[in-house]
Amino acid sequence: MTQNNLFQSPTPEQLTERMDHIPSNTMMACPYCQTKFFKTQLDEFRQCPECHYGFRLLAHDRIKLLCDSFEETEKDLAPSATDFPDEKYQNKIKQAKANTGLNESVLTGIAKIADQDLALGVMDPYFIMGSLGSQTGEKITRLFELATKKKLPVVLFTASGGARMQERIFSLMQMAKVSRAVSEHKKAGLFYLTVLTDPTTGGVTASFAMQGNITMAEPHALIGFAGQRVIEQTIHQKAPKDFQRAETLMKNGFVDLITPRDKQKEVIAKLLRWHQAK
Repeated sequence: MTQNNLFQSPTPEQLTERMDHIPSNTMMACPYCQTKFFKTQLDEFRQCPECHYGFRLLAHDRIKLLCDSFEETEKDLAPSATDFPDEKYQNKIKQAKANTGLNESVLTGIAKIADQDLALGVMDPYFIMGSLGSQTGEKITRLFELATKKKLPVVLFTASGGARMQERIFSLMQMAKVSRAVSEHKKAGLFYLTVLTDPTTGGVTASFAMQGNITMAEPHALIGFAGQRVIEQTIHQKAPKDFQRAETLMKNGFVDLITPRDKQKEVIAKLLRWHQAK
C-alpha cells in the first residue's frame, strides 16, 4: 500500500461496511449537547463526559451514590387496583414495579450523608416517568411529617412528568397535600433542599419542587410547568434555545445552584452542616 492510499479517506461503501462490524448499543449520544461517546465512558454517575448532563437514574442507584446509610420508609404504599381498576393502567404499574423495584414512583427513607442525618426522598423517572400519583403524594407527605416529628432536614430529588392522569383529581390533590406538609416542616424551623433532575415538570414543579429553602438542579435539567410546544402555540412565539433548562432558571432566580452528580454528596453535606450550625 502506498503512502497516499494509507491516508486516503474511506469511501461511503467502506464506511458502511465498517459500521456493520460495530456491535449495536456501543455508542450513545447526549440528548443535550449531542456529543457521541462510547457507553463504557459512562461511570456510576451516568453523566455526559462533555457537558455533565445527567442521564436518568434509578432511585436505588442514586441512593447508593449519596448515602452512607439508608432505611426505607412506607415501602408497602402502592396504587390500589380497586381504586383504579383500569386494566391498562394496572399493567403499567406492574411493569413499573418490575423496572424499578419500587411500589410507587418515589423512594423515601431516613438517611445519613457524611455523618448528617436527614429524611430523603428520590423520585424515580423509570416509574411511569416519576408521575405524581395519590400514593406518591402520600409517601412524600408522610416523609415530611416524620421529618417534622424527628426534627430532621428533608432532601428531595424530583424527576417527574407531572400528575398521573390515570388517577384524575386524586393525583392533582397531592400538590396541596404535600405543600401543607412542607409548610408545617418550615414552621418548625427545619431545612428543606430540593434537587431538580431531568425532567421536573407539571404539577410537581407547580408545588413542592419549588418550595425548598434552597433549590439545586443538575446541569441542563429540563424544568418547567407546561411543555415547550404548548407554550409556543399559546404565545405564538418560538422559545429560546435553552428555554426551561436549569441554567436559564438559575439566571432568572428560580434555581440557587447547579451541581453535577459527582459533587452532590459533598455539597449536600455542606448545606446540611450549615443549617445545623444555625
